[in-house]
Amino acid sequence: MVNPIDPTATGFLLAENRNMPMHVGGLQLFEKPEGAGRGFAREMYEQMRDVEQIAPLFLKHPHRSARTAGQLVWLPDEEFDVEHHVRHSALPKPGRVRELLELCSRLHSTRLAWERPLWEATIIEGLRDGRVAMYTKTHHALVDGVSAMRLLADVLSTDPDERDMPAFWGKQPSRRREEPVSDGGASLADVSATTVRTALALASEAAGMPGALIRTLNKSVRNETSALSLYAPRTMLNQSITGSRRFAAQDWPVERLRGVGKATGTTINDVVLAMVSGAMRTYLADLDALPETSLISMVPVGLNAKQSHLASADGGNAVGAVMVQLGTHLADPADRLSAIHRSMKDGKESLSAMTPAQILAMSALGQAPAILGPILRMQGIVRPPYNLIVSNVPGPRTPHYWNGARLTGTYPLSIPINGMALNITCTSCDGKMCFGLTGCRRTVPHLQVLLQHLDDELAALERAAGL
Repeated sequence: MVNPIDPTATGFLLAENRNMPMHVGGLQLFEKPEGAGRGFAREMYEQMRDVEQIAPLFLKHPHRSARTAGQLVWLPDEEFDVEHHVRHSALPKPGRVRELLELCSRLHSTRLAWERPLWEATIIEGLRDGRVAMYTKTHHALVDGVSAMRLLADVLSTDPDERDMPAFWGKQPSRRREEPVSDGGASLADVSATTVRTALALASEAAGMPGALIRTLNKSVRNETSALSLYAPRTMLNQSITGSRRFAAQDWPVERLRGVGKATGTTINDVVLAMVSGAMRTYLADLDALPETSLISMVPVGLNAKQSHLASADGGNAVGAVMVQLGTHLADPADRLSAIHRSMKDGKESLSAMTPAQILAMSALGQAPAILGPILRMQGIVRPPYNLIVSNVPGPRTPHYWNGARLTGTYPLSIPINGMALNITCTSCDGKMCFGLTGCRRTVPHLQVLLQHLDDELAALERAAGL
């Protein structure tokens, strides 16, 4: 059966090239159930490989030809080979997290072939602490970060004794699952193609766009916080990238971030951004590359948009982007956190005064320079609207298991693009905030040192808050 590919997915497919693979990934760590033998990782691989039925989402691949008039369509893979998509690997000794992150960096660097369904999963053993890892990657044309978390949540259980649980690419009956609660962040990719099409159909909503645009443009021209950023300082991050990736990951207790937030009257998401701000300030300063003006981060946020009789069958919720000034020019951690809090608050207020259609249009306008620059090969001509992306995707808040193996961490791998060489995505998981840093291996040197800088900055924020 031939199905046309929607415009959003088509955009992700056409934007892809060797230097810019367009897949999202995830690294999950599982603690073996009590009594599990040495062959548990092999058993886990075989259970995931030998699912009875593959879900339709994971059986289709993109195709275009003269017969489709050049239009991209989804075709079912008539020669589906599960062993190509589900793999088993082992780390070299000494089996540290370092070796695991190196393997994930290499796996994340390679493109997915269009002649097969656009996903892969690798079960990884050999960690010296006994845990089993799973790295997955799925093309952004199939899923976004939020969708991937939901697919994972669908096959996890809060019951450590539950067994016979399929892999998330297996066809399965729907089960009740815990709905993740956001700590203030969201994925911009949660604006689905359906939502975009609905928004474009809201002709009456667009009538208010000029006024909202003028107000936002005025703030942007004055370089104030807004839903739109017209310029950001050019940094070493904002240049052409290669296809090789480096991945770094670490987690911190959510309670530490919440403690800083409570003591300072800020949100957990503000604290995440402040950690990133301080870490980037130190990192760039050490490389003699810190700009005099503040770095700008694009931060996806979930908002309750202004209601209207046409707004949305989903309750009027919308996802937009706030361009946040990270305050990297400020030396004091407390000042950076305060500046970020004001910036987020002002940006959210700017968007909350808009309708869903206006929010989507404004977000698209803000993304245009970042997207069109790489596609039209205009890096260095078009000034970057922001310097990096920092996203927060909610995950499970309580212990979850897959066939008795406890999920101890989930770390996102995202998509650097030409002109935007670093992407930082966080996921909350069972009381931890898990950071995943994905960067171009050549453009962002010594990426792993950012983990130490993040740790140092959280400690600095705690001292500044009197904790």
